[in-house]
Amino acid sequence: MKPFLILQLRPEADASDDEFAAILAKGGLSEGDVRRVRLDCEPLSEGLNLDDYAGVIVGGGPGCVSDPPEAKTPVEAQIEAAVLGIMPEITARDLPFMGCCYGIGILGKHLGGEVSKERYGEPVGTTPCRIIAPDPLLDGVAEEFDAFVGHKEAMQALPKGAVHLVESPACPFQMLRYGEHVYATQFHPEADASGFETRINIYKHKGYFAPEEAEGLIEMCRAADVCEPERILRNFVARYG
Repeated sequence: MKPFLILQLRPEADASDDEFAAILAKGGLSEGDVRRVRLDCEPLSEGLNLDDYAGVIVGGGPGCVSDPPEAKTPVEAQIEAAVLGIMPEITARDLPFMGCCYGIGILGKHLGGEVSKERYGEPVGTTPCRIIAPDPLLDGVAEEFDAFVGHKEAMQALPKGAVHLVESPACPFQMLRYGEHVYATQFHPEADASGFETRINIYKHKGYFAPEEAEGLIEMCRAADVCEPERILRNFVARYG
């Protein structure tokens, strides 16, 4: 099969490596099945041909597309520009795309939707989600499930042409589809308790929560029963691989 292109947006090596391992494990992929690009370390090549890939998977990151340019570090601006640069081709051609966490902000911004910190930011932890529309990527997923979240910004309204697939009480736009093959989730389909513990320790001084809350959040994540979201990632790989 063609490889999947995995674009990573985390400039912290430990967080990026853990996320990459999680995407492989939860997607049922090996390193030979993918091409990994850490956008903080290397640019996308000018000759990138998306026809060479089965699909594109975009991971999460600490950046916010709604931050003003002066609030972004040069690395954050570089990462955001690189991902936004391929979105016109992806949506115009309806190429398989799975944007996780930061990816829903990227898709929303590209589609002209409002992504901001006005409402729907989510504290680090789990949130109850509910499927509200059928979709092939949701086959075999329980109608109601818990997922790991932690976000400063969120999509404020459904972009024109998008289909709303999953909602939660605190943040309504948890998963959407644009066209037939372009997907994004607010929650983390690749995350488990171990991975979230790693991120809590790495990002405890990044403004998601008070640093002294880290140990309590880790214990909460360890006690959580989060297993359904990874089915979505596995379904994406199975459908397009």
